[in-house]
Amino acid sequence: MKHIKDLSFTSEDLLNIAEEYGTPLYVYDAEKMKIQYNKLNDAFSKVKKLKLNYACKANTNLNILRLFRAMGSGLDTVSIQEVELGLKAGFMPEDIIFTPNGVSFEEIREAVKLGVKINIDNISFLEQFGQELPNYPVCIRLNPHIMAGGNNNISVGHIDSKFGISIYQLPHILRVIENTKLKVNGIHMHTGSDILDVDVFLRGAELLFDAAKGLKDLEYLDFGSGFKVAYKEGGAETDIEYLGEKLGERFNEFITNYGKELELMFEPGKFLVSESGVFLANVNVIKQTTSTVFAGINSGFNHLIRPMFYQAHHEIENISNPEGRSRYYTVVGYICETDTFGSNRKLNEVREGDILCFYNSGAYCFSMSSNYNSRLKPAEVLWINGEAKLIRERENLDDILKTTKIIDF
Repeated sequence: MKHIKDLSFTSEDLLNIAEEYGTPLYVYDAEKMKIQYNKLNDAFSKVKKLKLNYACKANTNLNILRLFRAMGSGLDTVSIQEVELGLKAGFMPEDIIFTPNGVSFEEIREAVKLGVKINIDNISFLEQFGQELPNYPVCIRLNPHIMAGGNNNISVGHIDSKFGISIYQLPHILRVIENTKLKVNGIHMHTGSDILDVDVFLRGAELLFDAAKGLKDLEYLDFGSGFKVAYKEGGAETDIEYLGEKLGERFNEFITNYGKELELMFEPGKFLVSESGVFLANVNVIKQTTSTVFAGINSGFNHLIRPMFYQAHHEIENISNPEGRSRYYTVVGYICETDTFGSNRKLNEVREGDILCFYNSGAYCFSMSSNYNSRLKPAEVLWINGEAKLIRERENLDDILKTTKIIDF
C-alpha cells in the first residue's frame, strides 16, 4: 500500500495501528520531525551559532520533547508547567526559554528558581524584575507592530496585540535597564504563525537589529518562528532555504558590525511537528439529507478543534477504501454543537466503519483537546524505526474523575 504524504508509514501500517490501539487516535512520524529539524538547520548553515528551540505548546508529549532533545534542540515554553515538562524530558535549564504572557510575577520567580532563560514582554514586569533580580540575565520581547499570520488568533505582533513591548517604547526600556542595572542578554520578536512572506521576517529582523544596537551585552537574538507549512498537496509554504540565505546573510553582517558573536535563535513548533502527525477516526454513520451526505465520525472538536477555531484546513482521506469511487461528503463529529471538519470533501466512497485519516495533525491538535461532553481524550502513537510505540494511553472515566471530590448532600 502507498506511503502517506511523504511520511514513513503506509496506509496499511495505519490500519494496523488503528486495529491495535483503537480510534480516535493520533499517530506521529519521528522521521518526518527529524527531516524538518534538519531542513531548518541546513537552511541556516552559514550562521556560526544557531539554536532551534522547539515550541512545545504545539505538542507536549514527553516522548516528543525527548526526541527533540536528542536531536540537539532547545525548548521554548509558555507556562511553568511546560518548563517542568522540559526538565522532566531531560533538557538542561539553560536550554529552556520561558516566554509567558499575562502570568503572575510569582510564576516568573518560579522559572528563575529553576534556572531557565526568562523572556519578559511588559514594562511593568521588566521594572519589577530589574529591582528584584538585577543580576539574573533576561530577554526582552518586542512588539514590531507588524500585522502577519494566517489567522487573527495567531497574529501576535500587530499594534493592538497583547504580546510584547512596543518597539516605540524602546527609550522607556533603555531607561528601565539603566535605572535598575538590569542584565539583558537577549531580545526577542515573534509576529505570528503561518507566515508565508519571507519579507515579513526580514522586515521584523531589521527592527530587531536596530533595537539590538543600543544593547551592548547581548548573547542572542530570538526571531520567534511562524513558518507556514503546506496544508494541501502542492500548497504554499514558507521558503525556508530562501529565508535562511537572506536572513543568515543579514545576521552575519549585523554581528560583524556589532563586534561580538551572537547566537541566532528560532522557536519552531508547527513547522517541526505538524506534517508528521495524522489523526485517525472511525465513521459512525452516513447520513443523507436533502442536499448533503454527512460522514459522522467518532470524534469532534474535543479532539481536533483547529477547523472550528482557526478555520484550518486538514486534508482528509478514506484509507479503508482506496479503490472506492469518489463522492462528496461533509465530515462532521459527534459533539452536541456544529463541529464540521470539512464541507463537500471529495473522498473515496465512505462506508460506516471506515477509517478516515486527517493530515497535518501533529501540531495544536492533541495539545488543544478537551473533555467536552465528558468525552475521553485519545491515545497517541509514535512511529519510530518502523515500529509503532504507544506514547500516551487512551483516557478512561477514572482519569476525568480523579480530581473530583464528592461531598455529602
